[in-house]
Parts: sequence; C-alpha cells; structure tokens
Amino acid sequence: MIYLPAPVALGFLPLVVPICLYVIWTDLSQMRIRNHAVLALALGFVLLGPLLMSWQDWGWGLARLGVMLLAAMLFMARRVMGGGDAKFLAAAAPFIWPGDIPVIVLLLASALLGGFAAHRMARTTALRTLAPDWRSWHHSKFPMGLSLGFALILYLVLAALHGPGSPV
Repeated sequence: MIYLPAPVALGFLPLVVPICLYVIWTDLSQMRIRNHAVLALALGFVLLGPLLMSWQDWGWGLARLGVMLLAAMLFMARRVMGGGDAKFLAAAAPFIWPGDIPVIVLLLASALLGGFAAHRMARTTALRTLAPDWRSWHHSKFPMGLSLGFALILYLVLAALHGPGSPV
C-alpha cells in the first residue's frame, strides 16, 4: 500500500522527473550530481509543497530533509557515499511519505541492483559506443544517481497510480 496521496504525487511529478533525468545523465556522463540540481529539487518541494499538501505535512517534509541532510553528512564523512549522492538523498527525503519508507527501501534496493547490473553490462557491450565519453564507463565506482533518480521517479509514479485519491 502506498500512503502518499495521488494528487500530491501528480503535482510533484512535472518538477521531479526532469530534475531526476538530469541527475541520472550528469552522474552517468560526469560522475557528478550537480549542486544546482539538488537545490532545484529541494527548492521545488519548498515552493510547491504548501500548494499540494497541508502545512503540517509540508513541515514534516522539511524536517525529513534536515534529518536526512545530517545523516548524509555522516555517510559522506565515513565515505559510505559521495557528496552528490548524499545531498540528493536529503533533497529527495521530503517527497517520501513516512508510511512509504518500506516501499521506497524496496524500490531503492531494486533500482540499485538493476542499475548496477545494467550499467556494468552496458559498459562491456557495444551499447557503450552510444555515449563513448561518459566517465562512468571508466570509473571503478557506480554512478548511484542513476538508481536514486530512477527510484524517486518510480515512487511518485506508483503513488500517482495507487496512492489515496488515485483514479485507478
């Protein structure tokens, strides 16, 4: 079951999808998640949130952003993940409804496994010639922005289709 209301998810999708696609592209091509993309995601929640949800839900979303930013700093300090990945997680946190944490964990785990397998397979095949200059082909680390961005998009799509108030 998904708890994020469908109208909220539908309201956020036009903002989130292009930003996530940009994050995926820059992480694959440059092995970087750009600060302006993360800021746009967070600012989008700050500006659109009050129009799409109650002030209380919006405030709790901001609190999740702050808590995840602190956790992300710890992950970065311990070199568990890169700075861009950590900042993206923090900026994405307010979009996730608290009751949907098990769903997003499952989506994220699936996206990480699928993204890793697809990326490693693509870089050893002729698919690599479609984007020969991508830094991720030569890097030992996995561009997690691929999976993080995909998981957030998929979560909002699922909420739009199956959340409370969905037309389906």
